[in-house]
Amino acid sequence: MSQDVSQTVTVAAGRKRLHIPFGLTLLLLLAVLFILLSVTTTTFLTERNISNLARQGSMIAILALGETFVIITAGIDLSVGAVVGFATVIVAWLLTHDFPIWASVLITLAVGFGIGAFHGFGVTTMGLPAFIITLATLTSLRGIGLLITNGATISITNDSFTRFSLGDVFGIVPNLFAMVILVAVPTWLFLNHSRWGRYLFAVGSNAEAARLSGVSVVRTTYMAYILSSVCAAFVGLLLASRIGIGNATQAEGWELLAIASSVIGGTSLFGAVGSWHGPLLGAFILATINNGANLLNVNSFWQRIITGALIILIVYSDQLRRRRR
Repeated sequence: MSQDVSQTVTVAAGRKRLHIPFGLTLLLLLAVLFILLSVTTTTFLTERNISNLARQGSMIAILALGETFVIITAGIDLSVGAVVGFATVIVAWLLTHDFPIWASVLITLAVGFGIGAFHGFGVTTMGLPAFIITLATLTSLRGIGLLITNGATISITNDSFTRFSLGDVFGIVPNLFAMVILVAVPTWLFLNHSRWGRYLFAVGSNAEAARLSGVSVVRTTYMAYILSSVCAAFVGLLLASRIGIGNATQAEGWELLAIASSVIGGTSLFGAVGSWHGPLLGAFILATINNGANLLNVNSFWQRIITGALIILIVYSDQLRRRRR
C-alpha cells in the first residue's frame, strides 16, 4: 500500500534529480498565489479579507478531509454537499423547537452518522456502486429537507449559536478555522498512527488482499463513509451558524469542491494514496483562487473552468505516476 507521505514531485536538473515533497509543492503554489494577489490587488492582504478567506476555506477543507477517507478506499461520496444542506435544516428545526444547543449538535451529528452507515450498507451489503448510492442520497436528502421545511427556510434565532461563526480564538484565529485544526489533528493521528488508518489504505490498494490479510473490508468501508458523512454534518452545523438559517438547498456543488480539494491535494481517485494535509492545502488553494478572482472582478464562470483544469491536470499527473511504477 502507498501513502501520500512518500509522494514526491521529481525535477530533472542535469544528471541529478531533485525530489520535492508533494505537500511542499502545494504550499509553494499557495504562497505564489498569495504573492501574486497581494501585488495585483490592494485589499487581498487586509485583515478583513484574510479573515474571510480563512472562513471561506475552512468548511470546504473539513468536507474534503471527510471525502478523503472514502477516496482512499477507492470509493466516492457524492452526497456530502446534500448532507451539509440537510444538517442545516435539522439543527435549525431543533433549535426553533427549543432543543438546547448541545442536544441539537449531537442529534445532527448522529443523523450524519446514520447517513454514512446507510452508504456503507449500500456499498457492502447491497453491492451498489458508491457512485450510485451516494448520488441517490444526494437527491433524496434535498427532497426530504424541502419536505421538512415545505420549501422554505428556517431562521435561527439562537444568538449563542449564530455568534460562534463570527468569533475568534484569542481574538486572532477565526473559530471556523480553529474547527479545521480540531478535525485535522485527529485525522493525522488516524491516518498516520493507527491500524484503522492503515486498513483504509489496504482496502484502497487491494480489497481482496486486505481481506485475506485479516482486514475487515466491510467494517473499514462503513467507517470511511461514516467519517465522511459526520464531517459533512459538522460542516452543516458551521454553515448554519454562519448564515443563520436552515435550508436544504444550501451547499449545492460543494461535493465537487470537496472532491476537487482532495484530488488537488494529492489523493488518488484510484485509492490507497492520500494524506491529512493535502486536502487542506487543496481547499485553501481553491478558496484563494476564488477569493482573488472576486477581488479582481473576474467572471465567476472562469473560477469553475480553473477548478476543472486543475482536476484534469492533477488526475493526469497521478495516472502518469502510476504508469511509471
